[in-house]
Amino acid sequence: MSWRSSKRNNPTASPSEAPDRLVSLGEIVATHGIDGWLKLRPYNPNSPTLLATQEIFLEKNGARSPQRLESVKPHKNQLLVRLAGVDGINAAKKWIGSTVSVVEAQLPPLNPDEYYYYQVVGLDVFDTKSNRIGTIARITSTPACDLYVVEGEAKEYLIPVTKEVIEKIDLAAGRVIIDPPEGLLEL
Repeated sequence: MSWRSSKRNNPTASPSEAPDRLVSLGEIVATHGIDGWLKLRPYNPNSPTLLATQEIFLEKNGARSPQRLESVKPHKNQLLVRLAGVDGINAAKKWIGSTVSVVEAQLPPLNPDEYYYYQVVGLDVFDTKSNRIGTIARITSTPACDLYVVEGEAKEYLIPVTKEVIEKIDLAAGRVIIDPPEGLLEL
């Protein structure tokens, strides 16, 4: 099973702002140089989703703005992006802290055994003995692996997103089956 692209959902857009569901791909964290470039921290640095001349949405403080990417290039574990019409550091600064989203239909198609991370947020998690653990609230990255943050009734669980732990992801049924190693749920 493969995991790709965006790791978080953007709040549902109203029909007047965007025709389809928006998927967050990252966050603008700083400017880069004086020519209007912005540093984007992508939720998945390996995702090829953002392309130059692509329409994106920037959201900050509850306001959403459609924008067009003029240029995108890799920079360490981030991306440098340039927005059409933003040609100086002063114009770029206002976008720091914005979430970058695309319309769900712009995401590359997946193979049958793949899913996007945003699709599992909100799914119920059960162990292999049908005991309900909780609901996936979000996904966080660590150097070792990504973790499902699962909110249980009494506590929060960190479930490694590895083939050894994740038994099955059933998007249609709205559930994830895990086979936790001994002691994982006691942490």
